[in-house]
Amino acid sequence: MSQAKVDRYKEEKRNVKKIMAKERRNWMITKIILIIIAAAVIGWIGVSLYQAITAPSTTNTSVQSVTYTIDSSALENYLDSLENA
Repeated sequence: MSQAKVDRYKEEKRNVKKIMAKERRNWMITKIILIIIAAAVIGWIGVSLYQAITAPSTTNTSVQSVTYTIDSSALENYLDSLENA
């Protein structure tokens, strides 16, 4: 091995605790971020389901009949005048 590789190996060996702590910290941050993302997705799905379940249903609404009254006396008078003419 070249002297540079030997020096790098010795430096890594001296800093094993620091390197391991940094790797553990990075892994913990990654886990926390993944947990937050998973919680957000699960919460979004839960809210969507809740809104879908509690939304008023359009299939169960009762239909009310509406009655309109039309005054057709003017039309009848017009038709009578056409027949009499």
